[in-house]
Amino acid sequence: MTTSTFSQTDEYGFVRPDDFDYVEYEKFMSVYLNLLTNYSMKWVRLLLNNSQMKRNAKLKKFVRTGIPLVLRASAWISVSGAQKLKDKDGPDMYKQMLRKPINEDIRNIITVDVPRTYPDNIFFHPNSENQKTLFRILCAFAACNPDIGYCQGLNYIAGLLLLVTKNEESCFWLLRVLVENILPDYYSKTMDGVIVDIEVFSRLVKKKFPEVSQHMNDLDMPWALVATKWFICLFSEVLPIEVLNWI
Repeated sequence: MTTSTFSQTDEYGFVRPDDFDYVEYEKFMSVYLNLLTNYSMKWVRLLLNNSQMKRNAKLKKFVRTGIPLVLRASAWISVSGAQKLKDKDGPDMYKQMLRKPINEDIRNIITVDVPRTYPDNIFFHPNSENQKTLFRILCAFAACNPDIGYCQGLNYIAGLLLLVTKNEESCFWLLRVLVENILPDYYSKTMDGVIVDIEVFSRLVKKKFPEVSQHMNDLDMPWALVATKWFICLFSEVLPIEVLNWI
């Protein structure tokens, strides 16, 4: 009988399900790893001509195709605008925000939410260093954004960023640029961005999958009831980690 050499957890620390097909996975990876190697070499050649990852059409095409894991943290920092934000606000901003007091109610909500973040991930076990780090990041973010404070769902986003970057400050800056610049209307009190995107989503479902749309109507169930958490968490809680992290 063949035994798999693959771990019961993936590279990000998520436990694989009991019915995970290791044999098929090994077959897939034997081919896929060669593709990843070739693609990584293309990225290396790209960076020889664009070491600062300045945004242009070619970089945009490469990012949309997928960023190799080893480059993902630095690429996210550069392409997202997080580095520009850090340069503008100063490299000591994170330490300053850690020292800044926040509303006690917000601190309590963060305290409750941190243990709920990826409970099946080995890097977020109770009282793990990652849980403590995530708590600090979310508190610093709340101190930096008093109008938002904390919104449930940010713990999943920050947790995912932490798993990929493995760097506390990078996670803080990426979370800031996501919420403040890329999705400025998502985590506001009115959540206008989320409302608009759910409406667009519902219309797309109606157009592409009318039977699904009709089923939801028959159940008298608004899409907001189902999809709000998907969008608030940026799908980090429902999509496979490979899909989330490919870009």
